[in-house]
Parts: sequence; C-alpha cells; structure tokens
Amino acid sequence: MHRRYEILLPLRFNDGRPVPDELIAGTIIEIRNCFGAVSSESQIIHGTWQHQSEIYRDELMRIFIDVEDTAENRTYFLNLKGQIKTRFQQVDIWLTSYPIDVL
Repeated sequence: MHRRYEILLPLRFNDGRPVPDELIAGTIIEIRNCFGAVSSESQIIHGTWQHQSEIYRDELMRIFIDVEDTAENRTYFLNLKGQIKTRFQQVDIWLTSYPIDVL
C-alpha cells in the first residue's frame, strides 16, 4: 500500500517577505534525495487563517510525494514538518496524507 503526503510550502514568510527560491528548491531536493522523486504544482494557492488575534494571508505551493505506507515514512514526514516550520519561519505547516492505490 502507498500513501501520498502533501505539503503546502509558503511562498511568503508570515511577515509578508518573499521566501527565497533557494529555500523552496532546497526543500524539494531534500525530499527527492530521500525518496527518489517529488512532484510540485506551479499554481499559487491563496489562503487566509487566524492564529490567536492575528490574521494571516498565505501564498502557497503544493508539493506531493507518493511513498510506501510505513511507520518510518510517517515519522520522516512528521519530523520534516517541524523542520519546515522552523526553516520557513511559520506558525504551522499544513501537511496531509492519505492512502492511495498505485496501479
């Protein structure tokens, strides 16, 4: 069985400054080096959300990775989420996963 992990990478820091392309590229390369592949979409995903009393407006890109559904891979992505939160200076990073059937 396989699992798809989707990560919304911010294109802007929470204070509105643009995220350097090298930071995004480095994260994508890191995942590709670990799993041999990663996919991304070039369209910008716009979002708005509230944390405590502050309103945030996001510009995001979606990357996704299809891997074996193992406890080790889940742990990898949970750890990666924490690293990305720090790297991109975010309150949170949206990471989702769901089972897929690769034919």
